[in-house]
Amino acid sequence: MTVTPAPEAATAAAALDRPHDLVGVGIGPFNLSLAALAHGVPGGLATAFYEQRPAFHWHPGLLIEGATLQVPFLADLVTLADPASPWSFLSYLRTRERLFPFYFAEKFHIQRAEYDAYCRWVGDSLPGLHFGHQVDAVRWNPRRGLFEVDFTQLDADGEAEALGRAYTRAVALGIGTEPYVPEPLRPLADAPGVPVIHSADYLDHRDALIAAEHVTVIGSGQSGAEVFLDLLRARPAGAERIHWLARTEAFAPMEYSRLGLEHFTPDYTRYFHALPEQVRNDLVPRQWQLHKGIDADTIAAVHEELYRRTLHGGWPDTVLTPGVAVRTAGRVAATRIELHLEHVQQGTRSRLTTDAVVLATGYRERPLDRLLAGLDRYMRRDSAGRPVVDEQYRMKLDPSVTGTVYVQNAERHTHGVGAPDLGLAAWRSASILNSLTGKEPYPLPRRTAFTSFGLELREAPGIPGQQPQPTAVFQGR
Repeated sequence: MTVTPAPEAATAAAALDRPHDLVGVGIGPFNLSLAALAHGVPGGLATAFYEQRPAFHWHPGLLIEGATLQVPFLADLVTLADPASPWSFLSYLRTRERLFPFYFAEKFHIQRAEYDAYCRWVGDSLPGLHFGHQVDAVRWNPRRGLFEVDFTQLDADGEAEALGRAYTRAVALGIGTEPYVPEPLRPLADAPGVPVIHSADYLDHRDALIAAEHVTVIGSGQSGAEVFLDLLRARPAGAERIHWLARTEAFAPMEYSRLGLEHFTPDYTRYFHALPEQVRNDLVPRQWQLHKGIDADTIAAVHEELYRRTLHGGWPDTVLTPGVAVRTAGRVAATRIELHLEHVQQGTRSRLTTDAVVLATGYRERPLDRLLAGLDRYMRRDSAGRPVVDEQYRMKLDPSVTGTVYVQNAERHTHGVGAPDLGLAAWRSASILNSLTGKEPYPLPRRTAFTSFGLELREAPGIPGQQPQPTAVFQGR
């Protein structure tokens, strides 16, 4: 097949004279938020956002009936930065003539399917979004003082149709995360026809999983709990035949106290960013319950469903075991799967034979190396080889690069557990736009939490020039 220049390439000369102010790579919720808020910047910004998928879809394999967001509806694309934006969730409801039903429903946490529909409404309505466009490379052109963004326009079948290039002063990387499959299970998950799937694809395989004789769910987070609950409800009492395994020490609730939630505020983000690199590295794994636990209502629903199945005597045919690691895995005969397990606290090992496995094992940031190969020599990295990202979400580049690369949801190592949280999407987008414009199109609050996460540093009294010492900001016995 011959690949021809895209229509965008025909206007490349004009683009050189009028380069974009901002090009977004990827259109997930975070870059969609950035595009929506950029649309409202006074005076206007020249923007373009590219996404290889043909349309917006948010975790379609996990839009299980009844599953809700773990953040309030106010954590939409724009509201926490601009409540008057035409791209808010409430504006979406108004266009659908659903404001009064929503008002009477008194729903603070909306269903995932509704959030997906809202984002698709924004994606279908907002100008400057280019779906079916795969970005292949980002390079710095020192002669023009611009970034070059090469892309491939895809046809309806996902095949290359045309090539193009955009020029821009700034780039926002929002390529998101990808499903994580633990090493022992990768050969099975990659093998065709083997029923080992990631929870990201759950709904595509739901009927086959319900029909399987025995199913094992691996993972202690929200996705694992939702998949287990959905399978449990769909399988007959007394013949459930489901194992639920997890590495964590318990099927633990997510931290959802009011003060605990303040870890997802800009105040905590600033505090975390200022910590030494090694402290940040050690801190993130210890905070798993802030973002990898299970919603308390889901835990209650699981227990209620299990309890309901004991009403006429007996116990449901389910096994729920935390503290278990999968050492190795393989196939038994033609269709079954054997998991070799180790209980960490007991130091014991066992085997489990099952007909299907659902891996609710989370997501990892997509690697940036291939996409940014052309910028590699300009990038500054930390001791672990990760990009250094400043407080305003800018990659630290060589001073010779006068443009800016912003990152969205690829900065957990520098900004903490709030990086993938929807509740910080609008604030981060507004921060990026304030930085990009050098102005303040979106005034942001100076304080967002009651918690003071660190000690205030004050100059030692009576000793001018001495290094500031940690001083508690309260007095008392």
